[in-house]
Amino acid sequence: MPELGEGAIVARGLTKVYNGKLTAVDHIDLDVMEGEVFALLGPNGAGKSTTIGMLTTLIKPTEGRAVVGGYDVSSQPEMVRRTIGVVPQEYTADEDLTGWENLTFIASLYGIPGAEARRRAQELLEMVELSRFAKTKVEAYSGGMRRRLEIAMGLINSPRILFLDEPTLGLDVQTRTAIWSYIGKLKEEYGMTILFTTHYMEEADLYATRIAIMDRGKIVKIGTPRELKESIGGDVVTLAVDNQAAAVELLRSLGVDPREYEGSLVFKLKDASTALPELIRALMESGIQVRRMEVSEPTMDEVYMEYTGRRLRDAQASSEEVFAMRATLRRARS
Repeated sequence: MPELGEGAIVARGLTKVYNGKLTAVDHIDLDVMEGEVFALLGPNGAGKSTTIGMLTTLIKPTEGRAVVGGYDVSSQPEMVRRTIGVVPQEYTADEDLTGWENLTFIASLYGIPGAEARRRAQELLEMVELSRFAKTKVEAYSGGMRRRLEIAMGLINSPRILFLDEPTLGLDVQTRTAIWSYIGKLKEEYGMTILFTTHYMEEADLYATRIAIMDRGKIVKIGTPRELKESIGGDVVTLAVDNQAAAVELLRSLGVDPREYEGSLVFKLKDASTALPELIRALMESGIQVRRMEVSEPTMDEVYMEYTGRRLRDAQASSEEVFAMRATLRRARS
């Protein structure tokens, strides 16, 4: 058995292989501290949802070990479930029941006494601003209202650790911001540990204490948003030139490693204000015309490209997760 450190969520060598062939999660290590907001960032198909499934005892690991809230996910699954709350990617509320009925039903599954269940349901509906719609059937809820109800359902057992799988998938920007406002309240009022998955770079950047970048089932880099951006070094330069092949050859001869992306060349410079004018001069002296130039600070998209070789929005999704995403989008838009 691998040794585990201390933390709210700890995993060593956690792996999931389907049918002996498809490796969805490939020997990942995690250390999520108490009270931390931790993000798994990556495209659909990166293994984020499978990781959540193993940590919440819904999927049995093929290899490795994980401890959540001090309990082993394989040998103590019931204790793990009593410790955590889960907001899945798919909507799970019963559309034929009201918001109130959904909450009290989930409370009954946890064995929470009636009076306490009603108290918690009322408190949670107030927190997510659904009190006015407590007696309304969920089929009449908007996508944002449904997601807020799902968060309340995930909190009915007063969990120490909350798992959020793509909590704002398919929602508009305004609703996404509102959802994160509610999640922020959880952190402030309850001090709980939160692990969420997302493929929205700005969400990970704005709300996570630390981020694990996932790609093809592996964790390729972990750090705070600032650490990750600083790790790729310097400024990001984008150039559009009239002879890309010649420009790449010249830039590489000058110690620059450009990547071709959407008809432009993208590369990093430690000090663009000093180095870039010299590079532009060298290009022009070689007869290469620079049509457009842009200099920016590193973003999470550049960080992702640095460690995976591709931009996050270009990564291909798996058919399984595309199906799940489309189903969620249909529900959110109905």
